[in-house]
Amino acid sequence: MNNVSSAALRRRRQQLVRALPPLEQIIRGSLIETYKRCGRSSCHCNNGPGHGPKRYLSTVARTGDRARLGYVPNATYPQVADFLANYRKLQEMLNEICALNAELLRRRESLD
Repeated sequence: MNNVSSAALRRRRQQLVRALPPLEQIIRGSLIETYKRCGRSSCHCNNGPGHGPKRYLSTVARTGDRARLGYVPNATYPQVADFLANYRKLQEMLNEICALNAELLRRRESLD
């Protein structure tokens, strides 16, 4: 970043801000996928991976709280996966914006 102009840093910051994912479409957590066995001796799950996949969303409301699991129906799995991806994308973009702002401060430039 040392040989990039301050104007270019500000332009990149504006690009990132315009490309942020919609804030109402984010969720923090992780998906857990499991296969379950029903216990019937004649069921196909005894010789295979089991019934599933069954997906659960693991979330933590606040630091120090226990993780909570919520069932994710197969129909909503793609949307939940997209919301999780949006959260990761948002984190990466915020980290880059912070780095750009820190570089502008290091140069004693205006943050506007």
